[in-house]
Amino acid sequence: MKNYILKRILQLVPVLFGLTILTFLLLYISPGDPAQKKLVSMEQTITEDMLEDMQKEMGLDRPFIQQYADWLTDVLHGDFGICYRDGLPVAGKIFKALKNTALLALSSIFVSILVSIPLGIYSAVHQNRLTDYFIRFISFFGNSIPNFLLAVLLMYFLCIQTKLFPVLSKGGSFREMILPMMALAIPNACRFTRQIRAEVLEQLGKEYVHGMRSRGVNERFVLYRNVLRSAMVSIITLIGLSIGSMMAGSVVIETIFGWPGMGKLVMDSITARDYPVVQGFVLIFGTIYVLINLLTDISYRYLDPRVEKEI
Repeated sequence: MKNYILKRILQLVPVLFGLTILTFLLLYISPGDPAQKKLVSMEQTITEDMLEDMQKEMGLDRPFIQQYADWLTDVLHGDFGICYRDGLPVAGKIFKALKNTALLALSSIFVSILVSIPLGIYSAVHQNRLTDYFIRFISFFGNSIPNFLLAVLLMYFLCIQTKLFPVLSKGGSFREMILPMMALAIPNACRFTRQIRAEVLEQLGKEYVHGMRSRGVNERFVLYRNVLRSAMVSIITLIGLSIGSMMAGSVVIETIFGWPGMGKLVMDSITARDYPVVQGFVLIFGTIYVLINLLTDISYRYLDPRVEKEI
């Protein structure tokens, strides 16, 4: 098991190295002069001497390789640069927003799993019955609605009409998190339900299930101890990929509800052309996505020991 994990980690090294190069290129090839943008954000009158001094201070007069090496060294020490807008460290702003985004994404995933697993199993066990048709219709409908449209509908009915929740977030409280969490959780729960139903149905049709039933094994034991465990490899893949995509896809939802997370921060930074923040966002989210894939692969090994032998 240790060799398998070590092998998977070594395979990620070139991926992360390539990610740092692409992230640095994002700032290097961005239009405009970063030194000029920084001086403009400081509301100073720009002269040629000031611009030249700022370029030297930011290291823009050095070769590309040296700039990249200095930037990578700073990143490895947790320094992502200085924000153009307010002069604050980018790392502090990103990690503060990342905490709120992670809380929102993980809460949405938890609610999605809590709802979808029992619904998916129930729909598969009661295949082609009225409840199965109803669950399939709701999951298809919920999966078809875009997140931004669902967010607007939730805001209209639960904020404007009934006034149960605040329209916009002000401080990131739990009550303010419920609506953006629902906007992210509903489509995922519907997608998980459909996938779980399909996987459970596939397992229920296999010979080992018919054999256990013919021997009189308890139906609950067959379903939860064998069928669900065999189906979990595909389900974990779906959930693992959804965590990364949900954190990245929360940009629109956080902007709509004003949730103080990474999505709102990066949208504000894109509008202000605050490239160091955008650069840090791309690097951190790319790293998170890669690490989630690593954890998903490792979880396969626990559920199905054959994975290590195949690789």
